[in-house]
Amino acid sequence: MTRDDLVLTPMGLRFQGHTYPCTIGKTGITSRKKEGDGATPRGVHRIVGMLYRPDRMARPADWAKPIGPPDLWSDDPHDADYNMMVRAPYPHSHEKLRRADPLYDLVILTDWNWPYAVKGRGSAIFIHQYRRPGYPTEGCIALSRSHLRRIAPKIKYSTRLIIG
Repeated sequence: MTRDDLVLTPMGLRFQGHTYPCTIGKTGITSRKKEGDGATPRGVHRIVGMLYRPDRMARPADWAKPIGPPDLWSDDPHDADYNMMVRAPYPHSHEKLRRADPLYDLVILTDWNWPYAVKGRGSAIFIHQYRRPGYPTEGCIALSRSHLRRIAPKIKYSTRLIIG
């Protein structure tokens, strides 16, 4: 574990000497993640990307990629593009990345079940903005907008998300 790792603790998400309040999946932490179970997967996950809404914020890091209107994330375990970013039109089950609400204005991508997804093991685990303090996610880690924006520019390619 290093100072540049994001470490989930009972007090929140620890990063570079600070602990930020956060929320996790509505069913808690699991070692047996499945699609749709609402759980946050235990383990050490690499940070593999960052997405942002350029119409709502400046680029948070030089390696962040903009989210456009056709950008989606496949959550259909029966599709070849399961747990991958895809583009509309897309006939299979998916999640819109460019949302009307601010939840995905800034998204940090982890390598959970990626790039070679095991069907049904669960799609993307993101770090994103929460709806409100204490409101659980479908399995992701969520922070306040200000904390997420404070953390994002400091993340490096060596940063990991550690969920014990």
